[in-house]
Amino acid sequence: MKVNLKNGLIVGTMLFTAACSQGEKEAAGSTVQEKKPVQIEYWHVASETFGGGAIKELIKEFNNQNQDIQVIEKFNPDMYKGLTQNLQVSIASNKYPAIVQMGYSYLNYAKDNFEYTTAQEVINEYFPEDKEFLTENFLPNILELGQVDGEQVGIPYSISNPIMYINADLFKEAGLDPANPPKTWKEVAEAAMTIKMKTGNPGFFMQEYADNWAQQALLEGNGGQMLKVENGITIPTFSSKESAEAYQLTADMIKNKSAIHASNDEGFQTFLNGKLGMVVTTIGKRENFESSAKFDLRGVKFPLFEGKERKLPAGGNMLMIMAKSPEDQKAAWRFMKFLLSSNSTEKWTKGTGYLPPTIVEKGTGIDKFLTENKLMSVAASQMPDMGQWASFSGSNGLKAEQILIDARDIILSGEKPADKALEDAQNEILKLMK
Repeated sequence: MKVNLKNGLIVGTMLFTAACSQGEKEAAGSTVQEKKPVQIEYWHVASETFGGGAIKELIKEFNNQNQDIQVIEKFNPDMYKGLTQNLQVSIASNKYPAIVQMGYSYLNYAKDNFEYTTAQEVINEYFPEDKEFLTENFLPNILELGQVDGEQVGIPYSISNPIMYINADLFKEAGLDPANPPKTWKEVAEAAMTIKMKTGNPGFFMQEYADNWAQQALLEGNGGQMLKVENGITIPTFSSKESAEAYQLTADMIKNKSAIHASNDEGFQTFLNGKLGMVVTTIGKRENFESSAKFDLRGVKFPLFEGKERKLPAGGNMLMIMAKSPEDQKAAWRFMKFLLSSNSTEKWTKGTGYLPPTIVEKGTGIDKFLTENKLMSVAASQMPDMGQWASFSGSNGLKAEQILIDARDIILSGEKPADKALEDAQNEILKLMK
């Protein structure tokens, strides 16, 4: 559902009277009209250890450069699920943030359930000079990350893929060669057990955010499929032999204590404390890991299943305009355009680890950074392996996503084997769609 630009609410300007005195002879005051800055909210998921500092820096710069606009940031915990849930509550109270970082995994859900205005509509109405901005600054395959049936629901902003970070010092302590790290999941399992046996520390952890992004890469890398589209409806297809085999591999590592099942805070901190050998998570954690690790930190490509291709969902988020009034919509686009500028993109990439969404010119600062930073170069090399993040559609999309998240905990805790847990989750989601 889209908002008609011409039907938006009109933000009035505040009028106030300022009394003035020019001595005893002047008794009359004068009426002065002042226009307060347009205040807009920017909702995001960037915690202090996940890009929060970069967001604050960018907002401060924008506000200083644009005295007629004041951007206020709002952090939403629990990643994109948490933001989407908070957005539902806010909209129910008729309160709309101007811009939100909507995760790609909620692309279909956002289109089906939220009122929004596309960036191109705002551009066409108020900024004719930017008419070709999107086509001039984005590659077609990147724009597709924010499209449903050809409609540009959101503008791609943060782009990530999962890599495997390794503690090279712990590898050496375990008698492993960090210059020849695991390339397959079989080798990951073997290395994790060696680390456990030789050092007493767990060898592996895979991120456990409130989403199924990393698990999609795991399952589809073994030939599974998360979803398929039938008659415009996303249907779960993750309950398969291939998916179960992939999931069970990580569950078995946890069972034999060569890997851990933990919250992200616990898993990441264990790694940064030098007590964990390998972590699979987003390249978006690069800056936090680089600045916090006291050991030889390295990164390698997402592991493969033998004889199969690497298939990675594009992680990250797109920027959606939720603003209602023309003034807020215009302010929203000006801020979005600022965020997508080469200077801002470079600061965002360096302050997080996210890959830039816009076309990178050769020889620029961001181009050099992507090439010279060893972790970023790993993620950049995986770009050809990326596809869309699976996204449930319909009014029960959030519930479906949560069922699959719950299945992960059931599998990794050993409550049910992977094949049974995935079958039960798929059947439960199918019931929601009837």
